[in-house]
Amino acid sequence: MKIANSLKTLKKRDKNCRVVRRKGRVYVINKTNPRYKARQG
Repeated sequence: MKIANSLKTLKKRDKNCRVVRRKGRVYVINKTNPRYKARQG
């Protein structure tokens, strides 16, 4: 899992990326390719 300043750029990398908010943190999750996981905050 990467910790990134901008999740918008990570979201554009793959079409299956979703931006999700959990417990005050913002996550990028990808079911088909889990190596795109990232978090911010």
